[in-house]
Formats: sequence, structure tokens, C-alpha cells
Amino acid sequence: MTFDKEKILEYCNRISKNTLMDTLNIEYIDAGEDFLTATMPVNPTVHQPMGLLHGGASVALAESVGSAASFLFINPELSEVRGIEISANHLKAKRNGIVTATARIIHKGRSIHLWEIRIVDENDTLISLCKLTNMVLPKRIRKQE
Repeated sequence: MTFDKEKILEYCNRISKNTLMDTLNIEYIDAGEDFLTATMPVNPTVHQPMGLLHGGASVALAESVGSAASFLFINPELSEVRGIEISANHLKAKRNGIVTATARIIHKGRSIHLWEIRIVDENDTLISLCKLTNMVLPKRIRKQE
């Protein structure tokens, strides 16, 4: 399978429509053979009551980009991905602007992918450091609801 950056970005942005990623304005902007990058605006819609970027919004960004990144290594017609564990260290506060999350593969097994996701601001200052474990499962046939 050849790597097609534009096709990957288009796919990730398309499947995010009408999801939490769409609600948080997450946009996939860059991809490589072992990484995926997305941005999220920081504004009152992702703030906690003190006017700072909510840690849960950062974790949602991290899990979104890390889970989507596992699609770089699977055939989505045969397999699907589930996040099974995420941890986050929030290192710096952020009030406004843009944060950028880049997921890089740490371990690529047949059934487990481990990702490190670095969330940085416009000055490349580390805001949060996350680790995500994804499980790769055989695709299940879904019944119509």
C-alpha cells in the first residue's frame, strides 16, 4: 500500500463530520508514514470555568489524533480501532490560539498500537504530553439501527 498524505487527511477530516471532532473544530493537517497531526482552536468553547483550555478537550484531541493515526497501519475494510487507555500530563495552561497535536507511533503490533501525542502551542511550547493505547480488532458487521 502506497502512502498518500492527501487521501489520508481528506479521509480523517471527512469521517470527523458530525462527531466530537467536528464539535471541537479539530482539523487533520499533516501526515507521514509514522505520524498524524491535527489542530484545535482554543477559545471559550473548550475552556474550563477559569478560562483555560480544559484538560478533557486536550485529551479528546489526543485520543482523536492517536486513534485516527492507527488507520495508517490497518486496512479499514478488514479492521477497526478502539482506544483502550489514555494518559495525559497537562504541563502548561493555554487561554486562546491554536494547539497542535502530533501522534507518533511508539509500538506497532498486530493487535496493539502505542502512540505518544505531543500537544504544543503556536510557539512549539509543550502544553500536554499524552500516551494512547489502541487495540486493533477484526471489523464487525453492524446491524442497522
